[in-house]
Amino acid sequence: MQGYSEIEANDLFDMMTEQKILLVDVRNDDEVARGIIPGAQHLPLAMIPVKFESLNGDQSLVFYCHSGMRSAQAAAFVASKGRNHVYNLRGGVLAWGKAGYPFGPKA
Repeated sequence: MQGYSEIEANDLFDMMTEQKILLVDVRNDDEVARGIIPGAQHLPLAMIPVKFESLNGDQSLVFYCHSGMRSAQAAAFVASKGRNHVYNLRGGVLAWGKAGYPFGPKA
């Protein structure tokens, strides 16, 4: 069992409007420079094990990357440590953009 759930872009958009979530972009700096999903924090995949404690809490935790592969690794790692309500954005920013949702600059 993977311990996390896959979420579609439409579901993520709805989740973002209905509740407070922690949205984490695990892409590299050069990828994030092209745009980020509004409200996301940038935490490169390699830093997830180091910064794991900062991801604790009760709110839903959603990871994303370019296509959903690296973020699935992050979601699996965090879920394996006992974190609940962990999601991976299926298709990453490619799916987000294809669904017509906006990007913004890194804060």
